[in-house]
Amino acid sequence: MLQTPSGGAGSGTAARDSGLMSIGTVLNVLRDEFPEVTISKIRFLEAEGLIEPQRTPSGYRKFSAGDVERLAHVLRMQRDHYLPLKVIRERLDAMERGEPVQLPLVGRQRTAEDVPEPPGAPTVARVGRAELLAAADIDEGELKEWESYGLIAPLEDGVYDAEAVTVASLVAELGRFGIEPRHLRVMKAAADREAGLVDQVVAPLRRHRNPQTRAHAEARTKELAALTVKLHAALVQTALGVRLP
Repeated sequence: MLQTPSGGAGSGTAARDSGLMSIGTVLNVLRDEFPEVTISKIRFLEAEGLIEPQRTPSGYRKFSAGDVERLAHVLRMQRDHYLPLKVIRERLDAMERGEPVQLPLVGRQRTAEDVPEPPGAPTVARVGRAELLAAADIDEGELKEWESYGLIAPLEDGVYDAEAVTVASLVAELGRFGIEPRHLRVMKAAADREAGLVDQVVAPLRRHRNPQTRAHAEARTKELAALTVKLHAALVQTALGVRLP
């Protein structure tokens, strides 16, 4: 359980005396377990109704230990179970009512009996079709439509990479703003081109006879993928004239 700090960056005397924390202090507490969390992320979860911190007369947010614990639950459900916010809200409400909550097993949480893999193969995060539908809170018709546009595709054995849950959740969220799956084909095409560029760079390393060189290819792929994603995000922000956290 997360502990309420006695002080720290962003915590004023009044906050310490009342046992409440500023948003800056909450950020410091959460970052031990969730290093990528941001103030904007916390504000977004508040806007979505996942948490309801108190407000001072001047409008500053003040979080209780219970608020921080609830935030941690939300972030874990997103990180470990790939659940969309609507489902997370339902799970939290059930927990507060004292009802048992069943969370889907995803990726590395699954046992070898769930998804058999060849001996010596690396652990790959995978989900079945039913799990994908439940985790992304979508129906069979939506999934078939998204597959027809190439936004999501099953692996050879019929299961999905766990990233498919993230993709499905994001496609569903964009749909709330009127952005239809057919509009997203341009994003998929751009992603495929970017992946192809990275593959051209690392392909010679992958074909090398030396196992250490092939392992280096995997590390180089991850490094280039991270740089590509950052560049893509920066270009989109520049084109829109916005700055995201």
